[in-house]
Amino acid sequence: MSSSELSTKISNKLLQDIVSGSLKAGQHISAQQVADKYGVSRTPVREALIALEEQRILLRQANRGYFVATSLPAEIKETLANVGTENSDEYQLLANDWLTNKIPEEVTEQFLRQRYDWTKGKTSDMLVRAAREGWAERKEGYGWRFLPVAKTPEAFDEIYRFRMAIEPAAMLEPSFELDRKVLEEQRRIQQGMLDIDLNSAHGESLLDNGAMFHEEIIKLSRNPFFLMSLQRVNRMRRLMEYRADVNRERLIEQCTEHLEILSLLDAGDVVDASYKMRQHLSGALKRKSPLTWNWAAGKKEPAE
Repeated sequence: MSSSELSTKISNKLLQDIVSGSLKAGQHISAQQVADKYGVSRTPVREALIALEEQRILLRQANRGYFVATSLPAEIKETLANVGTENSDEYQLLANDWLTNKIPEEVTEQFLRQRYDWTKGKTSDMLVRAAREGWAERKEGYGWRFLPVAKTPEAFDEIYRFRMAIEPAAMLEPSFELDRKVLEEQRRIQQGMLDIDLNSAHGESLLDNGAMFHEEIIKLSRNPFFLMSLQRVNRMRRLMEYRADVNRERLIEQCTEHLEILSLLDAGDVVDASYKMRQHLSGALKRKSPLTWNWAAGKKEPAE
């Protein structure tokens, strides 16, 4: 991948994070932090930051660096609508074919290049992303293997029941310890999602913010096995969640419930927060019940 292609991907991701509220207005953006986050050198990061400055999405202050603009340009919606559409669609095609058993468990890059008419670089990008998101791995020696994910209504239901078992329990662990900085950051992100026009935000970024909220809360248990378990099942459900249309009205309700949990924790009412978390996940299970899914089409339909 060329430096220009990589810098474009980085600027697109930063743009999605800004619009979804992960990066707030006025927040400082360090080139080194971005480079560390994406595992790249500072050169494409600097190019990405310059591109966003030219679009008036970032502001540069002498001797201080880049900051998120307090007022985003009016054409930001159009810009975001064009971000990564082609690659996202092709990635979802690969995911959909795996979920619906249209491709074998073990494949070669050549097989995927021929099936989807992809370049070598694009095929590598798709597989690296699938590996990063936990549903593909490189085989020893040659080829790739796709891993089990929530491919059935029953598996999806079991994942949410498992989350109902571990997330509220983690909050009651003797080692659970509040971190005000974590609570404040999550409050900022969740409130930011309520304050923005959700129709202009990238669907994957919105869903990522939700997953991050739950992982940050369970991390406060100081028990790494809770966090590892949640991260694993989040990866397994990720593809099915993304196949469904993002219900932005439901996201408003979810963010509101997240904020209620944060308020309870901030007040020291951990037991009540744990109970609220179970209610929150129970409600999500009912809304995402297999009965509300058109499984063949991979789309969520209104519940009866």
